[in-house]
Amino acid sequence: MEFKDFQFHPLIAAGVKAAGYDKPTPIQVQALPSVMQGRDVMGLAQTGTGKTAVFALPILHRLMQGGRRKVRALVIAPTRELAEQIHEHITGLGSKTGLRSATIYGGVNINPQFEKLRRGVEIIVACPGRLLDHIGQGTIDLSQIEVLVLDEADHMFYIGFLPDIRRILKHLPRKRQTLLFSATMPEEIRRLARDVLNDPVTVQVGHTAPADTVSHALYPVEQHLKTSLLMKLLRHTDTESVLVFTRTKHRAKRVGEQLQKAGYRASSLQGNLSQNRRQAALDGFRDGKYQVLVATDIAARGIDVSNISHVINYDIPDTVDAYTHRIGRTGRAAKTGDAFTFITREDGETVRNIERVMGEKIERRFMEGFDYKKPAPARDREFVRPPRARAPFRSGMTIERAQRRAVHTNR
Repeated sequence: MEFKDFQFHPLIAAGVKAAGYDKPTPIQVQALPSVMQGRDVMGLAQTGTGKTAVFALPILHRLMQGGRRKVRALVIAPTRELAEQIHEHITGLGSKTGLRSATIYGGVNINPQFEKLRRGVEIIVACPGRLLDHIGQGTIDLSQIEVLVLDEADHMFYIGFLPDIRRILKHLPRKRQTLLFSATMPEEIRRLARDVLNDPVTVQVGHTAPADTVSHALYPVEQHLKTSLLMKLLRHTDTESVLVFTRTKHRAKRVGEQLQKAGYRASSLQGNLSQNRRQAALDGFRDGKYQVLVATDIAARGIDVSNISHVINYDIPDTVDAYTHRIGRTGRAAKTGDAFTFITREDGETVRNIERVMGEKIERRFMEGFDYKKPAPARDREFVRPPRARAPFRSGMTIERAQRRAVHTNR
């Protein structure tokens, strides 16, 4: 089967050709016919399977008929990065149609969003919080919505967005087409699907285990040796683009800085950055300016970089689902990739859970020539924040006591 077999509007078919799409992926083959017929669809698929096109192309095809400059399709995504990625796909595929898409999310100035909405758009790609802000201020009208898409629904549940989703649903027409996509299906998402989908077609590609286009390896290592092992691994591994995941924002920043000092083209992506700096790091990684991107789980979904050759879990994630989403950044669209995970003695239970889902034991590897026995410093200060300086003088404190305290503090 080829994309021309779906008989898209000629202007959309031209966008498909310009984007270099040739043969549809399995989820596109299974889901596109039902979506094009106007059916509600629940899609269960791993990241990197091509599901964005499953809703983007039918939405564009549908909107070629009917009114312009009013919001007729709404896509809700859990993160700003994913919202931008979806918007870019829609804009690219619909580049010849004249249809307009806009992103709505927090962390940026709201006034440009007001202006885009005032000029008129047909498609909104939004994060729940900022969308509710617009609804509350009366700057967005969702009464004409024909298609609703809930993308990465399980991630929206994990970060607490389901109450916001249900609030948004109250502002939408009951008669609409609804598409829900999720990589996993916890009970809360099943309940949401029962509430919002009408006689849905369920399409499942693969299962919730990690993609079979990715090879896995575990690297046992002590916590204080992780950065040294990462450096050695990068020096002795043939890589293209490498995505490194850490557990905390501070650690992502610190590891990124250490890689830069070591001469690597590296950056970090974490929640303390402004939206402009986050987008600059992501764009630099996508364009090849940065070979290594160190990120927290904020980037586990929504990074669409086709040439990521390796995902390295500097810290193992807490759940199998999180592992699946992280390593789903490589081995995308039938390409192969590698997932390396550093594990400590405390990670045994998580490793066993991952292996249980995969149905096999993951290979343990050791780097030749690496000193695994190097002792930790008396106090491992690599990721310890410096203590706050104690104020030498407080109101009500005698000068003599303040002087004694200052001497003690500076010892």
